[in-house]
Order: sequence, then C-alpha cells, then structure tokens
Amino acid sequence: MILLRLWPSECELGLVRLFRGNHKGSRRETNPLRVRVNMEAGGLDSDGRQFNNAEEMWREEVGDHPKKSEWYHKGVGYWEGVEASVDGVLGGYGHVNEPDIKSSEAFLNTLLVDRFPSGEGNRHLVALDCGAGIGRVTKNLLIRYFNEVDLLEPVSHFLEAARENLSPDNLIVLDSHKASNFYCVPLQEFTPDAGRYDVIWVQWCIGHLTDDDFVSFFKRAKDGLKPAGLFVLKENIARTGFVLDKEDRSVTRSDLYFKELFDRCGLHIYKSKDQKGFPEELFQVKIYALTPDLPKKVNRTRPKAQTNRPGIIR
Repeated sequence: MILLRLWPSECELGLVRLFRGNHKGSRRETNPLRVRVNMEAGGLDSDGRQFNNAEEMWREEVGDHPKKSEWYHKGVGYWEGVEASVDGVLGGYGHVNEPDIKSSEAFLNTLLVDRFPSGEGNRHLVALDCGAGIGRVTKNLLIRYFNEVDLLEPVSHFLEAARENLSPDNLIVLDSHKASNFYCVPLQEFTPDAGRYDVIWVQWCIGHLTDDDFVSFFKRAKDGLKPAGLFVLKENIARTGFVLDKEDRSVTRSDLYFKELFDRCGLHIYKSKDQKGFPEELFQVKIYALTPDLPKKVNRTRPKAQTNRPGIIR
C-alpha cells in the first residue's frame, strides 16, 4: 500500500513563487504562472490548461486511487528536494518572513483577547502547527503565546530541522513554553487527540489537499479543539476559481472556493484579514479564524442622534 503523504505548508509558499530555482540554488527561471492571475470562471494549471470547474480538474488529477496516491507522493517528493531553511521553505522569498509573522501576531492577539479573556489567565494554552516545516511559525510566533505547541510535518528533514530550531538552547521563551510533540504524518492522515488544542494553525499547506481530504481533515480536527477553540487558516488566494501547480501538486483557491469548502466542513468564519506588505507579484494572502460554532449575532442599536429625531407623519 502506498503511503499518501502531504508536503509541508512551510514550503510555505503558500506564497506564489515568481522565480523557481533548482534545488541546488543555481540558475533561476521566470515562472509567470506563479504570479497573481486575473482569471475568468473555472481555473487553469501551470501548463496553461484551462478547466471549466474544479470538479473537472480533480477528476483528471485524482480520479482513481493510484492517481490520488501519485498526487500526494509527487507533492511531498518536491519538498524533499528543498533546503531546510527559511529561504528554502519560503520559495526564495525569505524576506517576507517578518511581515508574515507581524500580521499573524496582530491577528492572533485579537483572537486571544476575544476567546480567552484575562479572567482565564491560568488557562494552559496548546496549539497545533500544521505543515510546520522547519518550525518557522512556531518559533517566531506560536511558542511565545502557547504553553505547548505540537508540530505536524510530513517531510522528515524539515521536521528534524524544526527539532533543532526549537530546542531549549535555541529559544528565548519562558520555561513554561515548549514544543512538545513532532509528528511526521501527512495532514490527510492525521487525527488530533480529542480536546487538546486551543488553536489549530494551518498555514500554506492546505492547497496540497484534495477537496474531499480538505473537508475530511477539518471534520476530524474539530474533535481536537477545546471549548472556544479555533482553527486559523492562512493561505494564498486566487482572484477567482483556482490555479493548479503541476510541479508541487498544489491548488490555490479563491475566497469563494474556500467559503464553499468551509460550509461543507460545518465551519463558520469568526474573523478574517488580508495580508499586507508582500511583493506585488505574489498571490494575495488571507487569514481566516474558523469556529465550529455559529458566531453570536451582535445586537445593533440605532445611534442616539437618530433615535431622537421626530418621526415622519404619512
């Protein structure tokens, strides 16, 4: 039986690479289909093939079990040839690390204030970093806010680099904060422990999952959330439809496409935010906070200036 594997989000790129070099870091060549695409309905792939809809694309790419196995095998194989460094996992765009972390931190702070108020200051916070790569997001962000962070990454040399990067000697955090578990498991096969996580962070990896595996993962992972727990999904956004990358076996979906999948998962958007400060040639990046519970409606009252106005007699 072929092991279906998912490559790292940290390949991170989520970011669209305008230039793709070989794995030895020598010559780079222009790859115009990795820039933002102003598409009509449907989608296209990196060979220029157009599809009428996502169903047509998925039927061709993973229509039977052997083809689906090949999809995941080639995806993880691509990232096994990438250097385990920030620049490597960010596709040569290591300089976006700082604005990425800064924006994510501001977003995370609003969630922590909303969902885990100061009265719950003694709550032991635990996060799961999906597609953790070399531990970039955990080291620069999550481990500073969570007592424990588990890392999920199917590319073994990335995960070994994460172990080293997150060793106590390489961290400046409180002793009560640590990287606890390192899972070398593909996302589509992972089931979290029930009720373990306050936040499940999924960044630049979900594009490697088929629609069915996307929905299946989130439905399983719901059981891994604590009460008031959230998913955070940060990903590339196509303007419309989708863009299929044939080389690393990933799909960049539109905001509408994502919302349709969220609905299938039984998830609701709690907050969302557009990433700012990235180079113009990259896809738009959006971050969503998702909850299994329907967000409470806010009761809106009319401003006093309006409530004191005389009514119109008809």
